[in-house]
Amino acid sequence: MIRIKGAKIVDPGNLNNEKDLLIDNGLIKDIIDPSTPDKDFGSDVEIINAKGMILTPGLIDMHVHLREPGHEYKETIATGSKAAARGGFTTICSMPNTNPVNDNSKITDFIISQAKKAGFSKVLPVGAISQGLAGQTLAEFGDMKNAGICAVSDDGHPVENSNLMRKALEYAKGLDLPVLSHAEDLNLADNGSMNEGSVATQMGIKGIPNAAESVAVKRDIEIARITGAKLHICHVSTKESVDAIRQAKKEGLDITCETAPHYFLLTDEAVRGYNTFAKMNPPLRSETDRQAIVNALCDGTIDVIATDHAPHSKLEKDLEFDKAAFGIVGLETSLSLCLKLVFDGVISFEILIEKMCKNPASILGINAGIEKNAIADITIINIDKEFEIDPLSFFSKSKNTPFKGYKVKGDTFLTMVQGKIVYEG
Repeated sequence: MIRIKGAKIVDPGNLNNEKDLLIDNGLIKDIIDPSTPDKDFGSDVEIINAKGMILTPGLIDMHVHLREPGHEYKETIATGSKAAARGGFTTICSMPNTNPVNDNSKITDFIISQAKKAGFSKVLPVGAISQGLAGQTLAEFGDMKNAGICAVSDDGHPVENSNLMRKALEYAKGLDLPVLSHAEDLNLADNGSMNEGSVATQMGIKGIPNAAESVAVKRDIEIARITGAKLHICHVSTKESVDAIRQAKKEGLDITCETAPHYFLLTDEAVRGYNTFAKMNPPLRSETDRQAIVNALCDGTIDVIATDHAPHSKLEKDLEFDKAAFGIVGLETSLSLCLKLVFDGVISFEILIEKMCKNPASILGINAGIEKNAIADITIINIDKEFEIDPLSFFSKSKNTPFKGYKVKGDTFLTMVQGKIVYEG
């Protein structure tokens, strides 16, 4: 049995005070008063001193690229899930753009099996919407759900065929699966490499307009309206997208969305110097867009903060800007970067945990909470730890982050999955 002592438990809507937890056989056996003597529980109780820490339900990342199978030189399920544990995530959702694509139950089985072998964070596979991510024929959602997928998406590729997207939403609705939309109009994006604006013009780089995202967001909202299905919009980056989602929610549509730390902390100014570590899709936008994302986090329009963890090797980033790969890693920096919102007074700590745990759990239909007999998926945060982000310390195989050298406060102290300590800082 394990006793976690001294932490303040923050479980939005449930607990917000100092209590001790008893963990046994992978479950929260009891929530007890801190004054209860250790001797009441026998001589074999392992004590974890978490005095001054904050204990929350295990963090959940809805949007992660693990690269296995097919691109193990960038990341494996083992290294990615270990990085997740280091970042305080007890559950992560792996996107299907692997090689082969996760568009069938065999690949789903493989991902789940590899994650169990690794023994770090739980991995919930996301199945492909279309076979081979080709956008032509629907994948077999039913078989993949039976194998263990938590949602469907063609992330990395938009579903350009509107009728296929409608069929996907209708099929997913019957299986109670959320559809995670990579909202992008490829014709408007037109092979651009960064945000369309003054920075791109000054640097001589072809830009991607806001409309490449917002037009696709609005299309998917209208398809969700006629199907009544669950639609979750990934990596929201523009003011126009935020405005459209906010209006759709006011109309009562079953729509949720996510953003990532880079969209509320950085702008396209980070690309200056042709910094390929600041190249991602959607691209870093303008200060107006960044502020719109912050406002949407405050008013609840944006439900989830995800990482869109996208590992790439140095070979794919150390190129001319227009040829370099899109994407950055984020599992090991997300919590510390997001805590800046709390320390700056933008949102409360409770709202942060809603966006990094409770809301993702609700969207995915899984349990997350600190209560008696619940599965012991727990994150303990050292809220006072100050440090500088150093990619060389990452457990991830890839180091492609624009946040190198950033001074941050707050970090993972301990991550526990089903009662097992999978990371201890």
